[in-house]
Amino acid sequence: MVAEDAAAQVVGGITALSHCFLDTFAVRPLAHDKIRPIVNQMVHYNQTRFDASFAALSDATRRGVLERLGRSDATVTDLAETFDMTLTGMKKHVDVLVRAGLVTTEKVGRVRTCKLGLSRLEEEMAWIDRYRQLWTARFDALDLVIEDLKHKEKTDGRSQGG
Repeated sequence: MVAEDAAAQVVGGITALSHCFLDTFAVRPLAHDKIRPIVNQMVHYNQTRFDASFAALSDATRRGVLERLGRSDATVTDLAETFDMTLTGMKKHVDVLVRAGLVTTEKVGRVRTCKLGLSRLEEEMAWIDRYRQLWTARFDALDLVIEDLKHKEKTDGRSQGG
């Protein structure tokens, strides 16, 4: 019975977290209809930007390209050789990074050079940090529930055995 109660508390905490998260990022109706389209466009822009950023970061090769460009600029050919890929394959990865604003390219003659883009992922890091804080609070609450359960088990064990 104690384990079922603990499980119910954990599920309740996760449900509360999801509602808190949704409330934090939901667009609420505004009194002025003229402002609403602007807010919706801003939300759409952030979602699109976040989608592009996280999609770009979801691939190990693209993360490797960012690490490599963090040391120095490189041509698409250099990157393709480094990652043992075709030029076409690397160009596709670079295009994803360019769309996300993480990489810029410059073509001089037949050589395309890549360098880190202007995006420093500040907004994405802030989003992740808010999410991490929510989870940290939930895990801290879970730790308290577990400690309380352990204390109750010890107390119940003493009263039954004594």
